[in-house]
Amino acid sequence: MQYRQASAVTQSGQGNFPPVALEPKAASGGIGSVAATSYADYKVIRRNGAVVGFEPSKIALAMTKAFIAVRGGQGAASAAIREQVEKLTANVVAALLRRQPAGGTFHIEDIQDQVELSLMRDGAHDVARAYVLYREKRAQERAKQTAEHRPAVPALTMIENGQRVPFDLGRVRALIESACEGLAEYVAPDAIVAETIKNLYDGVPLDEVYKSAILAARALIETDPAYTYVTARLLLHTVRREVLGEEVTQAAMRERYAEYFPRFIKYGIEAELLDERLAQFDLKRLGAALDADRDLQFNYLGLQTLYDRYFLHRDGRRFELPQAFFMRVAMGLALNEIDREARAIEFYEALSSFDFMSSTPTLFNSGTRHSQLSSCYLTTVSDDLDGIFEAIKENALLAKYAGGLGNDWTPVRALGSHIKGTNGKSQGVVPFLKVVNDTAVAVNQGGKRKGAVCCYLETWHLDIEEFLELRKNTGDDRRRTHDMNTANWIPDLFMKRVMEGADWTLFSPSDVPDLHDKFGRAFEEAYLRYEEKAARGEIRLFKKVPAVQLWRKMLTMLFETGHPWITFKDACNIRSPQQHVGVIHSSNLCTEITLNTSATEIAVCNLGSVNLPAHMKPDGRGGFELDHAKLKKTIRTAMRMLDNVIDINYYAVPKARNSNLRHRPVGLGVMGFQDCLHLMRTPYASDGAVEFADRSMEAVCYYAYWASTELAEERGRYSSFAGSLWDRGILPQDTVKLLAEERGGYVEVDTSSTMDWEALRARIRQYGMRNSNCVAIAPTATISNIVGVDASIEPTFQNLFVKSNLSGEFTVVNEHLVRDLKRLGLWDEVMV
Repeated sequence: MQYRQASAVTQSGQGNFPPVALEPKAASGGIGSVAATSYADYKVIRRNGAVVGFEPSKIALAMTKAFIAVRGGQGAASAAIREQVEKLTANVVAALLRRQPAGGTFHIEDIQDQVELSLMRDGAHDVARAYVLYREKRAQERAKQTAEHRPAVPALTMIENGQRVPFDLGRVRALIESACEGLAEYVAPDAIVAETIKNLYDGVPLDEVYKSAILAARALIETDPAYTYVTARLLLHTVRREVLGEEVTQAAMRERYAEYFPRFIKYGIEAELLDERLAQFDLKRLGAALDADRDLQFNYLGLQTLYDRYFLHRDGRRFELPQAFFMRVAMGLALNEIDREARAIEFYEALSSFDFMSSTPTLFNSGTRHSQLSSCYLTTVSDDLDGIFEAIKENALLAKYAGGLGNDWTPVRALGSHIKGTNGKSQGVVPFLKVVNDTAVAVNQGGKRKGAVCCYLETWHLDIEEFLELRKNTGDDRRRTHDMNTANWIPDLFMKRVMEGADWTLFSPSDVPDLHDKFGRAFEEAYLRYEEKAARGEIRLFKKVPAVQLWRKMLTMLFETGHPWITFKDACNIRSPQQHVGVIHSSNLCTEITLNTSATEIAVCNLGSVNLPAHMKPDGRGGFELDHAKLKKTIRTAMRMLDNVIDINYYAVPKARNSNLRHRPVGLGVMGFQDCLHLMRTPYASDGAVEFADRSMEAVCYYAYWASTELAEERGRYSSFAGSLWDRGILPQDTVKLLAEERGGYVEVDTSSTMDWEALRARIRQYGMRNSNCVAIAPTATISNIVGVDASIEPTFQNLFVKSNLSGEFTVVNEHLVRDLKRLGLWDEVMV
């Protein structure tokens, strides 16, 4: 019988034998007689990546050759040997099929491992030993062949320090292999080297050589998510060269960080970028706390984002390294602490471990001379020219240092309204919104990210129909706002009219001035009175439209342009713990927080998010569960950091300072919710996911409220606490009942709980709350990229996609899916 090779094995001669994977030209008898079609659902991956059918006859023939090589040619004729081979082959096949009873793919190495194990268990130790030695010998031969067939490097020179020197392949290979350290099972350094060389030319600058290596690794990310970490490490090498002025290995950085950090602080202060108070810290102690190995946590998207937009730079050159970046942020948040070093290290640990991440403005500006750390600002625009342009000016000042904006434009009179001062007619809200749009584009937050604003308008405003069309790509471009976000601020009465199929009346706010400050039943009563006045002719400027028609237009525009967003005025106000001090007139830029605004107060939200998958632990049953002890610890630190933001923050507008210090709202959120579901192997659209959402958010809220009471015990309650729902013993989950009572139903929410809420109520009665608002689920669009998890509570966008942002385009692969496909033996080039 003749054989030909399969996979990467060679023909055996006397005294040698091939491992499993010989392909027979013909086979008969024993296991070899089993038809290949019996195993049609199983495949084998060769070492060259080719996928072939699974045939047990190959295992039997290979083992027969193994016995011949060890025990001589006569053994093959022995009935005992044939029986032993059949039994061993059956054992191997059974073991493989047990792993994947429904079909799947085996790697050639897995099959050979199983053969080796089967031989030893059967007592054929002489054959097993020879088999092991042969596999090792063939592995060495393949490695040698691979080295011999590596791409020839053309005679190149490169430019280093202004001098033309020979191209050093060994240096590049060493860098790439170091970047692949710990990932060798998943990545191929030679492939990166080959692709790097392919893109080089004679006289290439050394910087371009390293950039070519980054691009070569980046191009392979879609073949295995492990390459995103290789690419990040190659980028990290470039960042270190730029910052330190020389090449430093990962091992050397473990010592170098402590030496570099004090010089970094000094240089930043001299460059007038860092707050001079940072020099008062014990920099030696803080430098010693920096953990260089945490640089290796980044994926490529995360590190590139930090490099492009977050790391401090002077004259276009970065001088901040990743761990120095986290410590700088931590120091900025610890400026007012009694034991500043201990708190800075505590904050650094939370940030650098990716357990918690502050919002983008905090990461941008903490520790700098202009420490604008708050994420979003909510304003109400007055109905006069001074008020309108004052609001636009405030938008510009707040956006200058990375603040996002939510504007309430409902008070501004509608198109055609009478203007007493000029005896003319108003042009309505839309022309001013065009100015707001262009202001946001002009003030691009120091070049770090685009200015961003969301304008809110109540559904009864006479300009609402034009407002709905602001983001359309057709029509008069002078009445379009292509860069600005818009949102509907909808009272419950409108939805009742939609359900009843009734008409809806639109007014100019100049004729119905008190509607803006009313909600719930009070709004409904006032609105009905104004409708009666309009019917009697006492209000001339109004318009009746079918409520369903207006609702349909809202949904049509939402489908067509993604705007305006849908937000509900009454639910936000009825459930607000701050009803006693004002009315909520809008949400913020990303609609995650609802705070009261007025002519004298600009509401401020101070955000940060817990990395939820970092707080999962094995449950002892092969799955994962929430680690409550770690979550409580992280949230206690996070709430302290967020509360510190309020006092340290740079306020470009006095009205924002007044509001923030008076009410002290913070918004603790989460990110990586979908990653947690992957760990628990729970579908996003399932009852299990809903249950986990309920219990995880209950825990986050409970620990956040508890931490706020601890801060109140230490620092005092917020100044407007008296009269709030907190003060009245009404917690946020209790307000669901208030909403149901106000609406007369229409609320279906699971109100069950698992935490000791009575103990928390007792603490609030005793110490009060430090913060009027504690929790807000932010979108985490950028900080989730830094950490490398799915954004917020959103599902994974796609399993493989290209993400575009200010830093470029990035291939994103679902690592959880790839892990499972590998486990099933299904991750190969065909799958990609």
